[in-house]
Amino acid sequence: MTQVNEQAVQKMVDEVLQHVATGWGSRANPTVGAGAAPPIAQAATQSSGYLPTRVTAGAAPAARQAAAGRFGQFTDVDQAVAAAKTAHRALVARSMAQRKLIMATIRGICVAQAEQLGQMEYEETQIGHLADKASKLVAVGQNPMGIEMLRPPAFSGDHGITLEERGAWGVIGVITPVTHSLPTIADNAVNMIAGGNSLVINPHPGGKKIAAHGVRLFNEAIYQAVGIDNLICVITEPTLESAEEIFTHPDVGMLAVTGGPGVVAAALKSGKRAVCAGPGNPPVVVDESADLDNAARCIIEGAAYDNNLLCLAEKEVFVVAGVFEAFMDAMARAGACRLTPQQMDSLARKVITPGSSGGHPHADRKFVGVEPEVLAREVGVSISANCRMLFGQTGPDHDFVMAEQMMPVLPIVSCATFEECVDCAIAAEHGFRHTAIIHSRLVDHMTYMGKAMDTTLYVKNGPSMAGNGAGGEGYGGYSIACATGEGVCTPQTYTRLRRCAMIENLRIV
Repeated sequence: MTQVNEQAVQKMVDEVLQHVATGWGSRANPTVGAGAAPPIAQAATQSSGYLPTRVTAGAAPAARQAAAGRFGQFTDVDQAVAAAKTAHRALVARSMAQRKLIMATIRGICVAQAEQLGQMEYEETQIGHLADKASKLVAVGQNPMGIEMLRPPAFSGDHGITLEERGAWGVIGVITPVTHSLPTIADNAVNMIAGGNSLVINPHPGGKKIAAHGVRLFNEAIYQAVGIDNLICVITEPTLESAEEIFTHPDVGMLAVTGGPGVVAAALKSGKRAVCAGPGNPPVVVDESADLDNAARCIIEGAAYDNNLLCLAEKEVFVVAGVFEAFMDAMARAGACRLTPQQMDSLARKVITPGSSGGHPHADRKFVGVEPEVLAREVGVSISANCRMLFGQTGPDHDFVMAEQMMPVLPIVSCATFEECVDCAIAAEHGFRHTAIIHSRLVDHMTYMGKAMDTTLYVKNGPSMAGNGAGGEGYGGYSIACATGEGVCTPQTYTRLRRCAMIENLRIV
């Protein structure tokens, strides 16, 4: 991490601390444990008059025992929800400045410990590209959205004034994926705590260790800063049964799910308010007007990032026939390795499981997020370690096209016309309404495809991540709720709209 990043993080934390101490929001200095049950075994030893000191990312209180129920570590869902409920009550009693401090604390840890935490996640999950793990955490630290998203609208007229404010749901039950275990947890925590909520997380079992470790770091730092423990609770031994308990728990007010169709369907059947970031199979269309070299560079950049684990990453490409071979040459110039159609077929048979009972084909788990060299070896090809992407020609109904493969290999399909490209893209996207990408200089083509695809993210002439704040304008996030329609999630996503009306009074003009 550069000195500039360190200085920026500390400056952000210092500014919030100054506001807490001098009167932005509550003028009372927070006392450790005030308004919340102190950590187990420390109830008799708390001191008063605690003034937050400079927050060092990852710094821990004196005790770091792994006792269940401290710093968000739980094996029992009922206990986790009870602790999160207590923490939520403490949070809503505090100032908005202290919420800002909590958010800054989480972000600061993500930036300051990005390399270490990214390494730990990679070592546990063994998927993706190690060099990209740290940048995913840094992105959480740089996400600009905060409590400013909660600014209330007001109505004033002859009959008084009305104010609409964003209130908390309380305890939010969270399901996180193995593909981005800690980044998703951190991003959700920032947004949900900004909205006044606490969290109970059932992580994917494949990323449970980094999830528990990250949650401990966040809670220790939050407790040190504002005296609230267990704002973020994690089930350290997650199962399908513990997920079901969270879905049905009466004290869980809302669900936030990032995962495949099965877990999304379960959340939607729970009867609770659910925000669901479901699967995606983002298609790319390249027409005859496109800058082919730029298109190739952007497609490789997006599809190769973390070995194609991002749900918004380019998964298949449809190219107008008139420029097909020129585009394939551009992909090779940009550093990708071209496979023959026969090699693409052979590779698909090894790494893709055909769909059953009318379902879509899907990736064999042992190949998800692997390095391109691993895939190349499966078909007897040797490539340079610098090569980040394989590609090759397939038909429009090929298993590589229809599967959300999450591997650094791209099927490229030749289509007679632009309209045929779009039709094929619609079929491959499966109605997930997640992401679509186009490379074109023709505004009418961009407009036509955008209306036809009807996706949550639509990116033109750039890599897929640019539609999520990485290289494009706007904010970003690790929960893109295409299944339930909220889009890129923000603090506002995790709030309830509440109206307060004063009748025939308080209008002063």
